[in-house]
Amino acid sequence: MTTSRRTALALAVCGITLGAATTLQAADQAELTLYRSDNAAMYASSSDGNVSDGYAVVREQRSLVLAAGRHAVVIGDLPAFLDPEALALSFPGNDASVLSQRLLLAQGQNAALTGLTGRSVNVLGSGGQSLANGTLLRAGDGLLVRDAAGHTTLVRDFAAVQTSDGEFPTGSSLSLQVDATRGGQASAVLSYPTSGLGWRAAYVATLQTGATCRMQFESRASIANRSGRDWRAIQLTLIAGEPNMAKPSAPRPMMAMGRILGGKMSANDLPQQNSVGDYRSYTLPAAVDLPDGSVSQVPLYASRAMDCERTALFEIGNSFQSEQPMTGNDFNQDGGGPIVSTLKLKAFDSLPAGYLRVLTADRHGTPQFIGEGRINDTPKGSDATITLGTAFDLRATRSRTAFKVDNAGRSMDESFRINLTNAGDGSRTITVREHPNRWRQWTLISSSSKPNEQTPDTLAFRIDVPAHGAVTLDYAVRYVWAANDHPQP
Repeated sequence: MTTSRRTALALAVCGITLGAATTLQAADQAELTLYRSDNAAMYASSSDGNVSDGYAVVREQRSLVLAAGRHAVVIGDLPAFLDPEALALSFPGNDASVLSQRLLLAQGQNAALTGLTGRSVNVLGSGGQSLANGTLLRAGDGLLVRDAAGHTTLVRDFAAVQTSDGEFPTGSSLSLQVDATRGGQASAVLSYPTSGLGWRAAYVATLQTGATCRMQFESRASIANRSGRDWRAIQLTLIAGEPNMAKPSAPRPMMAMGRILGGKMSANDLPQQNSVGDYRSYTLPAAVDLPDGSVSQVPLYASRAMDCERTALFEIGNSFQSEQPMTGNDFNQDGGGPIVSTLKLKAFDSLPAGYLRVLTADRHGTPQFIGEGRINDTPKGSDATITLGTAFDLRATRSRTAFKVDNAGRSMDESFRINLTNAGDGSRTITVREHPNRWRQWTLISSSSKPNEQTPDTLAFRIDVPAHGAVTLDYAVRYVWAANDHPQP
């Protein structure tokens, strides 16, 4: 039952003849293929209403009682943002053909009543009296209702609407003209893409105590439904990857664990992974419910213990490479920055893009949140690294100790000193990562510590810093260039 107030007007219209409409009931079976959406509004508990983001392809099997010949059919309980150009209804048994179709959008003051178009309703006044009883023809600027005698009433001031079967469809509706070869029940298949549905991966890593980095890793899929309708007992497939969407306007809460119909999902009933073109698919083994305005979670992989790598990183610059030697005195004068804590793991299987929350136990054994970062699509065997945050007890300062340019010899020398301090109670290893980027041809000519990584654009050192101690790193590089390279002063 839905309640609505309108301006005082009830217009009875007699003798208007409109084609009879039958209503396709709720889907007997539905299959959804969901694509990734990173829109924060899809997953935010504070969001109100529907969200036109995400992308899903829907295939529904519906039952319909047809009348022989041409007549109208209304399909209710559709999402708010489906793509009308890609919507298709077919009758596998060739019981009927579709002559035309029109999408009735769930919008405006009577949006909640759109799904009742073509169904039997009883419109009530504020005192509970019946204002109109019959088939709802339209829910727009008032309700257009035709009774059994063929009289049509437009009601604009009403208090409530009752349905005869107790069902109240939500979302948009599809009005069709069909030509049936015979009367009786027929099976139909409805398919369409829609927005308002999407998913992304959600990972939780709980670090274990010990000298080496080990963690308990949990993988889930967060499935958001902001489509304007409920989905019941659906078969669900999740697609990992980023297919191109050509149309700019194409189809793109409360938190709840997804209810798996038929019992709790066990470790042996995890989604079946497969390849679909250039992407990965995850097909859930059991039907699920996705209520409108909800974010549901289902497991992707079984929880597992795995190795990891913690790093305290002090990094200056990036892998930028200039188009000519940069000989200016003021270039690359950064004095330092924060030391950040990072976590690296190796993908045990294909990891879809999502967010990783990291926990560790405090001295009372209570898991505490220590950082969160994004994992991009990561193939099996590849590394994924996230930044946890800034290390509280670690500090670094950087200063240039020498700089000399020899234009005649087409070379320049530059040296730096980096001071690292550790105010914590335990020794720490700090990775210092530098990017010599005055020119692409350079050589390390001296360093107080041996580098553990050296590539065309990176120079890295692992420095052990004792508890309540400090260590100094000195290094020098030499750049050289050819006669046809033109230095930038």
